[in-house]
Amino acid sequence: VTAHCPNTGSMKGLLDEGNDVYVLPNNDPKRKLKYGLEIIKTRKNLVGVNTHIANKIAQHALENNLIKELKDNDLIKPEVFFNKETRFDFLIEKKKQKSFVEVKNVTLFRDKNTAEFPDAVTSRGSKHLLALIDAIKKGYKTYLLFLVQIQNMEYFKIAKDIDPEYYKNYLLAKKAGVNFLAYRCDISSKKIFIEKKLKIIDA
Repeated sequence: VTAHCPNTGSMKGLLDEGNDVYVLPNNDPKRKLKYGLEIIKTRKNLVGVNTHIANKIAQHALENNLIKELKDNDLIKPEVFFNKETRFDFLIEKKKQKSFVEVKNVTLFRDKNTAEFPDAVTSRGSKHLLALIDAIKKGYKTYLLFLVQIQNMEYFKIAKDIDPEYYKNYLLAKKAGVNFLAYRCDISSKKIFIEKKLKIIDA
């Protein structure tokens, strides 16, 4: 079987020969391949690699109050432009306070219980961090949600050895007031949804 991989990252640590994979069939005649790669099993953990469903998982969590910091919203609007160059994943509103939420899919882990982002240098990720800082200056609250699609993780950290510039901008954004959240997903062959908040390690 040849399957389409809906992930443009490096997928570091996931592509070892012999890993079990989960694929979904698709019946779209416009697509070249009949299957899409959804999950890879590596080092006894299931990892969700389809970045296209990350926002669907996040929207389900927002609509069902699964993220305690982002509960009871009056408005949830996906894919909202902040300016001509930048679009954030969600605009939410609660008691007239508007907030932007940006979602990053996380698939990297190099020890048994700590997830990391990014898995490759991401100039786009740095651009989003700087835009979130700019949004604060314009009166918005801002959140960056690291959506950890990896079983059994307990902690999250920025992979500063992979992208030092992203780590620098992360620290700038944190100092400016951007709220950083990391939530782990429950993953099986039948479902993926947010289940647990992870501690973010800055060291």
